[in-house]
Amino acid sequence: MFSFDVVPGKVVKDILDTSAAQVVDLVEDAYLRHDAGQTVNPDSYFLRFPEKPDARIIALPASIELAEDHAVGIKWISSFPGNVADGIPRASAALILNDYATGYPKALLEAATVSAVRTAASAAVAARAFSRWVTPDGRVSFIGAGVIARTILRYLVATNYPLESLEVFDLHAESAQNLARFASEELGLKAKAIGGLSEALTAQTVITTTTAGTPYIGQLLRPGQVALNISLRDFQPEVILAASNYFDDVEHCMKANTSPHLAEQASGGRDFVSGTLADVLRGRNQPQANRGLVFSPFGLGVLDLAVGQYVLDAAREKGLTVEIPDFFGETSRW
Repeated sequence: MFSFDVVPGKVVKDILDTSAAQVVDLVEDAYLRHDAGQTVNPDSYFLRFPEKPDARIIALPASIELAEDHAVGIKWISSFPGNVADGIPRASAALILNDYATGYPKALLEAATVSAVRTAASAAVAARAFSRWVTPDGRVSFIGAGVIARTILRYLVATNYPLESLEVFDLHAESAQNLARFASEELGLKAKAIGGLSEALTAQTVITTTTAGTPYIGQLLRPGQVALNISLRDFQPEVILAASNYFDDVEHCMKANTSPHLAEQASGGRDFVSGTLADVLRGRNQPQANRGLVFSPFGLGVLDLAVGQYVLDAAREKGLTVEIPDFFGETSRW
């Protein structure tokens, strides 16, 4: 009852690097459980800094009823875009898991990889689901070329999403070149870095993974074009209003000046909302190719819990956790 384990980042990464298929299934299952009311997923809480307006640390508390456990906990994730100039990742994170019976913390996981992987799996689940109704032509582009982009690309490959050619655009040209090189050398894809946003927007599947704080893409999507709006703040309201729009959770996405939130403010309503990813997965909604299609996932804490619990179980089974003796100062009332 009073044991407390730490799972270091290398252990987390080693487990997740060999578990793409399992993680995709976990994330899809978590979406369906959320749709079925088997989760508690409050609003995310943002800690911001007046002297660093582009930086933030976010708390995502959540609970999800899994098949063999009830996962409860909180992810604490920072986004400091200035890190990129120093050659270190923008995001860092920790995940605390609690015992559902007692409420006591039971484990601490380094969670930057957990967060990246659940985001990538979310994108892959959506891309696969939409492809059943809107046929991809194999031409994919990334706008933004960091850790999240690299991880999404790996998961698209793992789920056999059509990838005949890949184009990468980033304001930091070296990052675009690095992702294109990774795609060609590590994944065997036909890939190239490109120098302009307009060229990236010609792809049939467009994936935004930037740190943009305000929308800058005003070009409307073509019928049959799919945009995975992972970074949430790239598309101007008119692009959202002209497209079919799907969400991981509508209420969660209509805040914090995301592109859909701005579209809601501009239009005064939510008539542009087509449904959720769970609607598509369950067959309640069938996307059509007569408009552009946008998937906007705000990022649900229940996904982190599902993936984190999987990692903790695997690490314990392999004897790779670090137990902290006497972590709790008192274990008896008297």
